[in-house]
Amino acid sequence: MKANDLITQAFIDSFAYFGIKVTQTGLLFQLSALFVIFCLAWLSFKMTRVFLSGNVTQLILRTKNTFDDELHKHNFFRRASHLAPALLIHTLCPLFISRPLLLNFLQKVAIIYALITMVRMISALLNTIEDTYNASNLAKKAPITGFIQVGKLFVIIVALVLVISSILDKSPLLLLSGLGAVTAILLLLFRDTILGFVAGIQIAANRMVNTGDWISMPKFEADGEVLQVGLTTVKVQNWDKTITTIPTYALIAEPVKNWRGMSESGGRRIKRAINIDVQSVQFCDEQMLEDFAKIRFIKTYIQKKKDELQAFHSEQKIDTQDLVNSRRLTNIGTLRAYVQAYLANHPKLNQDMTLMVRQLPPTELGLPLEIYCFSADKNWVNYEGIQADIFDHLLAILPVFKLRAYQRMSDRP
Repeated sequence: MKANDLITQAFIDSFAYFGIKVTQTGLLFQLSALFVIFCLAWLSFKMTRVFLSGNVTQLILRTKNTFDDELHKHNFFRRASHLAPALLIHTLCPLFISRPLLLNFLQKVAIIYALITMVRMISALLNTIEDTYNASNLAKKAPITGFIQVGKLFVIIVALVLVISSILDKSPLLLLSGLGAVTAILLLLFRDTILGFVAGIQIAANRMVNTGDWISMPKFEADGEVLQVGLTTVKVQNWDKTITTIPTYALIAEPVKNWRGMSESGGRRIKRAINIDVQSVQFCDEQMLEDFAKIRFIKTYIQKKKDELQAFHSEQKIDTQDLVNSRRLTNIGTLRAYVQAYLANHPKLNQDMTLMVRQLPPTELGLPLEIYCFSADKNWVNYEGIQADIFDHLLAILPVFKLRAYQRMSDRP
């Protein structure tokens, strides 16, 4: 006699002991068998969870591998314990449940339960892969959050198709063949998902934006650090600590300034100009040259220029008092030489990168004298401090060169 027959007979004998006559197809027997099956399913679930939470957890904590620790962190093993009752219900019901409708219902419920459990397990596995990848150096080269989300979406769609096919008792292939009629609707519903997936491939392939990059997108008022590059959205934490959400496909469709190059370079650019009042520009007289020669950074420069001018005048037989034909130093040119030397000796600037002082075309606001150099310290706060110190010094030293910074006054044109 088979095991299920023995169990069935034991059920019948148990009821007969209390004077209750039942048959295998009777309602009371079916309900009792169903109760026992659910009790066994609950018991299997508890035993499996205790085993996975106890023995398996201890084994995981002993290993040096961090991947299984991440699996435990994302409750992969706890979710796996739900498979036991689903399999037990699906296995025992055909042995003891003889009513077709009830048996069919229970088996479908068990299948759906198992499919949901599998989806949750795969989701935990994908989350583990994502966290493990993000903790590695590869995450700085190419984010995979978008691909992980695509994987989750694919698993959910497959599970949904299987659930529907189980409920309707139809082949999954038959359901998939009917999707052609609703392709247009699906494309409309998943428009952002499809665009985001394509954009994610281009972003990853071309390393356009990575997690941790500083990006600026004025159209979306985004200026800060990328927190996540997802399938449909990119999260940016602005410097004021607000969060801006940007469609992923916008990263390839809209202008984006990525500051990664600056972060990976040897310095952060300083590019700012002081507007000099053109009315204060003048030739240097002897007294001014004597005063400038006392400045450490341009002492050699002044002497070199004086010798050069003297040689020129002697060679060309030009009287130094001839204001038209003679060559003379200007206070703006001397200031430019001083600023160049000052920056070249600045300890907090990267001397291996571009460093220059240049004049820009004069405007109605004066003559712009632009400083172009790179701070060796790329930290934002320190960078701003270095830049401010430089311009504090330059603004304060203008009177030494008999120059004024232009400032529009109410009583001036």
